[in-house]
Amino acid sequence: MLNKPSGLKGRVKSKMKTNMNVRPASEAMMELLTLIFLNNLAKEATTKAFEEKSSTIRPHHVKAVAKRVLKKARG
Repeated sequence: MLNKPSGLKGRVKSKMKTNMNVRPASEAMMELLTLIFLNNLAKEATTKAFEEKSSTIRPHHVKAVAKRVLKKARG
């Protein structure tokens, strides 16, 4: 588990063109969507590692499935 919160809110605010406030419900939704995306990425990487008969998820497994998971996330 992470010991500190993600910097997602800061990144979103830095990319905004105007000085808008992000409401707490929106912030929670962004965090949940990020966690769901990371969970899907981990599941796909686990499947890829299993296919290669590896017991450990390595960086090349994540890189191999990242593009496919991003396409699914975009819709």
